[in-house]
Amino acid sequence: MGFTDTQAELLHQTVSKAAGSAAAQQTLSALTTLFVLGLNPSSVLKVLEKCPELHHINESQLNQRINNLRKLGLVEGSLQRVVAHYPQILTVPVKRIKTVVLFIREKCLFTVQQVAEILRDSPAVVQEDLDQLEYKFQYVYFRMGVKQAEMVKSKLFRFSLEEVRCRHCFLERRGLYQTPDKKGQTLTENPKLSQILHLDLETYLADVARATAEEYDTFGKMIEREWKEEVWRERDMGADSDDDDDDDDDDDDDEQEEEVGGDKRSYTRKRKS
Repeated sequence: MGFTDTQAELLHQTVSKAAGSAAAQQTLSALTTLFVLGLNPSSVLKVLEKCPELHHINESQLNQRINNLRKLGLVEGSLQRVVAHYPQILTVPVKRIKTVVLFIREKCLFTVQQVAEILRDSPAVVQEDLDQLEYKFQYVYFRMGVKQAEMVKSKLFRFSLEEVRCRHCFLERRGLYQTPDKKGQTLTENPKLSQILHLDLETYLADVARATAEEYDTFGKMIEREWKEEVWRERDMGADSDDDDDDDDDDDDDEQEEEVGGDKRSYTRKRKS
């Protein structure tokens, strides 16, 4: 298959660690599929080292998942790079990927082309919690005033919600970032999302935040406490809402008012959890 003696030995060790003798029966199918996909021996070895779970997936399932990624817009070249960088995407069932794609399109209003770019640049998104995914989108869209095209360009979904919020809030507290008004205007010129997220910490602090590492570290500890307190407040609010729902002695008008309030609090908890 084109492996050097050293690569063949490493492959044998990888298979043995993955599942003993039973893995050998599945490995040939995985190797065949990855070679047909266009990966070279070195890349195939790295893929199997990164993701030994592929030893347990049969050839038919692998081909179904690869074909589904093609249908979603991952063209030749991009598809191979995604598999080489994040082979775990081939362990995700087709149904789950379709669910995530539909969620991104309907809840976050990304176009078909933008979804393909998200899968290409941030393939781990297919395994992200959907509630957290929605809240991250809402945070960047509403709090930061960033539209879908810039989110895709800046590869937003490579970053955790905590990373995004911490860097944004630090700028906001220093008066260097402002939520745009309904017309998309601000009194200050906001830095681009890519500047906030992609610069290393030293450059971000020097060129964007104009602050010291000590200031950022102190802020990070403070904001973490604030977020924990926020979570506890939301939990307390949820407990109060449950108590209100159990109170059957109120008149009809009071019941209706509490129901509306309860729904609103439930929506808030969903967005901030």
